[in-house]
Amino acid sequence: MMGPGSAPIVVLNQNTKRESGRKVQLGNVNAAKTIADVIRTCLGPRSMMKMLMDPMGGIVMTNDGNAILREITVQHPAAKTMIEISRTQDEEVGDGTTSVIILAGEFMAVSQTFLEQQMHPTVIISAYKQALEDLVDITRDVVSKTIDVTDNEEMKKIVHSSVGTKFINKWADMAVSIALDATKTVALEENGRREIDIKRYAKVEKVPGGVIDDCCVLRGVMINKDVTHPRMKRRVENPRIVLLDCSLEYKKGESQTNLELMRDTDFSRILQLEEEYVQKICEDIIRFKPDVVFTEKGISDLAQHYLVKANITAVRRVRKSDNNRIARACGATIVNRTDELKEEDIGLGAGLFDIQKIGDEYFCFVTECKDPKACTILLRGASKDILNELERNLQDAMNVARNVMVEPRLVPGGGATEMAVAQALNEKAKSITGVEQWPYKAISKALEVIPRTLIQNCGGNTIRTLTALRAKHTQPGNTTWGIDGEKGILADMNELGVWEPFAVKVQTYKTAMETAMLLLRIDDIVSGTKKASGGEGAGTPAPTTGAPQMD
Repeated sequence: MMGPGSAPIVVLNQNTKRESGRKVQLGNVNAAKTIADVIRTCLGPRSMMKMLMDPMGGIVMTNDGNAILREITVQHPAAKTMIEISRTQDEEVGDGTTSVIILAGEFMAVSQTFLEQQMHPTVIISAYKQALEDLVDITRDVVSKTIDVTDNEEMKKIVHSSVGTKFINKWADMAVSIALDATKTVALEENGRREIDIKRYAKVEKVPGGVIDDCCVLRGVMINKDVTHPRMKRRVENPRIVLLDCSLEYKKGESQTNLELMRDTDFSRILQLEEEYVQKICEDIIRFKPDVVFTEKGISDLAQHYLVKANITAVRRVRKSDNNRIARACGATIVNRTDELKEEDIGLGAGLFDIQKIGDEYFCFVTECKDPKACTILLRGASKDILNELERNLQDAMNVARNVMVEPRLVPGGGATEMAVAQALNEKAKSITGVEQWPYKAISKALEVIPRTLIQNCGGNTIRTLTALRAKHTQPGNTTWGIDGEKGILADMNELGVWEPFAVKVQTYKTAMETAMLLLRIDDIVSGTKKASGGEGAGTPAPTTGAPQMD
């Protein structure tokens, strides 16, 4: 708006930077593509690893999409959204963090041509929405198959396909059995409700040293603690275990406590009372003849003395989470006060308590439990970085096992699902009238990015192999044909035994598609005050209302 013969009227603050219209949409598409390109080489069994330095100088080496993007700092708001979705994927299903970014980037990339042809974003979005609904239906009805969770061989195949793309691939059989053991151990059914809490009850203990083949799942719990008194027993078979939440020492006053002593005997009387109190709580424990006592708080020297005399081993300052795991493993109940101890609170489920020295640290093992509902995964390896990567890989494998137990449906891996769905969408697009059929068709093109990337990552001939795969999928009954990620050639996933959980696949599609729809809706970015230094975020000053519209 220009006044007659006057300067243009400024609406926005001069310090804000504003971009709008086409420019923003194409900028978002480019940001999404850039993030996808960072991660692209991390897909499949021939994936490369990334090495990232964090600001503190620590090093992260990984090919897990979520772990990489967590460490990257980006400036563009659309790129931040992309990073967010890989975290969502990780929290929701625990696997498929790389594919979700690649797919979202590709869905954005295919929309670029339509935006340049001046097609309205809402038209593209409604076609995408329609495609997403059909995607999920086709995956469920045509491509997926149900599976018997109790069949160990089948379960191993599924977890194997998750482990196959990771660093731990060389020790795949060991990793698969660890992941399945741990997940089955922590699975709990009560009142018809299944609870598989991997995060809380399957603890991963990383101990540098040894070789990777030494990794194992303990039938019980291990904590990084030693006994409190050198004379206590370090090995007890079939121990009676007591878990406490209170300190075995005299209670101090909460805040300042003043005592006024009139006679000299009073002081010795006070000391005597303290000793009697400690003796009383120790007698409460000794009455039940336990072999091992774990407490979350401290144990005074006097209490140690009484416990050693009674031949009881004590471990102090155990973490609350560790205490909960020991309780689940040996069937004990955590008690808050010693005078409330009952016989049924004592854990009898453990077969062995012993202290072992690994490296230069002492570890306490409560193992050989009868029916443990918690476990510890002991990881050994050459360095901290390797152990961290092993832990991330195992988390993914355990999540896959959990997803299949919760929803026992599978889809073929190796890009077979994507190709089958793309083929079906292509057919369906012919029945759609109007402009919307082009974006709809583009989705089926975009899905081919997964098999294409798999071929690229192992150096195959992309065009020839993809064309052959497309031709294969046009014939009925070939939905399980995909790419062998090791060799870059066509293969039947049924024979290779590469299967993925249905839950992971569908979550990947939904997250990627919804993000693309969200980013396409944006047509204006107003960033706040720009930095005075003219560094990051410094752009052109806000256009005045009279300025010509930038395209």
